[in-house]
Amino acid sequence: MKIIIDAMGGDNAPLEIVKGAVDAHNKLGVDIILVGSGEEILRSFQSLGLGNLPDGVSVVNASQVITMEDDPAKACREKKDSSMTVALNMLRDGLGDAVVSAGSTGALLSGATLIVKRIRGIRRAALSPTVPTATGGQAILLDVGANVDCTAEYLVQFAFMGYAYAKYALKLDNPKVGLLNNGAEETKGGKLQKEVYAFLAAAAKEGKINFIGNVEGSDVLSGKADVVVTDGFTGNVMLKSLEGMASFFMSELKNIFYGSTKNKLAALVIKNDFKALKNKLSVGGSIMLGISKPVVKAHGSSKAADICSAIEQAVAVAASDTMEEINKRLADMKVPEAEANMA
Repeated sequence: MKIIIDAMGGDNAPLEIVKGAVDAHNKLGVDIILVGSGEEILRSFQSLGLGNLPDGVSVVNASQVITMEDDPAKACREKKDSSMTVALNMLRDGLGDAVVSAGSTGALLSGATLIVKRIRGIRRAALSPTVPTATGGQAILLDVGANVDCTAEYLVQFAFMGYAYAKYALKLDNPKVGLLNNGAEETKGGKLQKEVYAFLAAAAKEGKINFIGNVEGSDVLSGKADVVVTDGFTGNVMLKSLEGMASFFMSELKNIFYGSTKNKLAALVIKNDFKALKNKLSVGGSIMLGISKPVVKAHGSSKAADICSAIEQAVAVAASDTMEEINKRLADMKVPEAEANMA
């Protein structure tokens, strides 16, 4: 399997991207193609004490970089030799099995849609990160920002795509799908949520999906649902709130542990457990469900461990039947008169 990496995307490119890619290569045994400035990538290898490229790791030169200041809709069209654009073209042309980038989310989404293309019949791709749960597992939250305004058909498709991802890539048996709402009762929510609830409830009665009903924000980390479906605006607010709370929680714990000599000694005892908790609370890469081939968006501030984790996600999707299952289930996702409700 070959994973194509945008080596120039993100705040810590290319050094942390290269380090994470090499770590994933050593851990997973997959081939890695690093796309970007060949000179800078090779300097990163030297900084890591690697004089030569490891077997199974190659570099494809790209002379341009898409920055956060670039217009997302124009970036891939105007910067045809950017590391992101070249990587996406390689994926489209079958030169790799998945793309991972920590670059601009908007540019990556636009590029993936225009170059790699959506699965035929899927209205919109959804950003779909996994978040940790109290049960020791993880839940998929989608969408978290790709689609601010959604129709009922979008959310229904998100539900089925999330179900396929959870079942085939994450290996969950009959994943539980919940609709994020302001209450658990069937009557809660606005017109959009009620329409989606009715459709998914009917699909569940026919055995097409394991829909468990509405879930509230407090349920997301509880493990009540394996897939949490919402519009991109609400999902983004939810995700950023979780990230902010995790950051605040870890900061407060650190202040407690380093507040006195006694607590510092306690911190030494649980240092490894503290680090494990920090890693558990971090949100990994986001798979762009709905794109015809696996594209994973890593966080812009990703360090090597985050890139390695994003590559693991890409490998899991590429090795699964997720895309095939989504294609098979398109008829089940069709919402009556959805065309009239298109935004």
